Amino acid sequence: MSQDLSILQLVLGASLVVQLVMALLVVVSITSWAAIFRKLFALGRVKSLNDEFEREFWSGTSLNDLFAAAAQNAKLAGPMERIFASGMREYQKLRERRISDAGTLLDGARRAMRASYQRELDAIESNLSFLASVGSVSPYVGLFGTVWGIMHAFTGLASLQQVTLATVAPGIAEALVATAIGLFAAIPAVVAYNRFARDIDRVAIKLETFIEEFSNILQRNLGAQAVHQATTASGH
Repeated sequence: MSQDLSILQLVLGASLVVQLVMALLVVVSITSWAAIFRKLFALGRVKSLNDEFEREFWSGTSLNDLFAAAAQNAKLAGPMERIFASGMREYQKLRERRISDAGTLLDGARRAMRASYQRELDAIESNLSFLASVGSVSPYVGLFGTVWGIMHAFTGLASLQQVTLATVAPGIAEALVATAIGLFAAIPAVVAYNRFARDIDRVAIKLETFIEEFSNILQRNLGAQAVHQATTASGH
């Protein structure tokens, strides 16, 4: 009896609809695990690149040197470096147009960084909605397979004169395997989604903090330049 009720035997003995549901859930589970590992490595790389650029940024290197390095390293740069590059690029473009108003320069650089921030965040959050969908839908797909399997089992028992637990158990067990596979697909996806959502929130806060800090640096530089120009003008 134990051999007849092994997992493999239950899967092979299930009805076609239940087998299709199981196959779908297995494919979804494999795909979600692939997405989990891709996201895990991607977030690790994002954190590493952001930390590396942040150390370089606060090491005393000039903004122009950092911008030149970011322009050369655009394809391999991290989100923080690309946000910095977009802000510096807009800042320099406005300066080239002979715009000297500090508010206009800061506002332009900040808008460029915010737009870049949204693009980076969208890229970081890719595949996250897929994991959320797997976590929420898979148990219901498995439950559908279970309900269908139980209906199929009881329909088959209708023609029997005497129904015992031994005749009912295999059909119900086959149906319950679908729910088990649905939970197997859903649980890792939910756990990974919550973990990644928390990590992405931390990355987002770090990037927003950097935007504010870099804006303050630009503001100080503009203030220093204004003071220098005023001193030079008064000297003449």
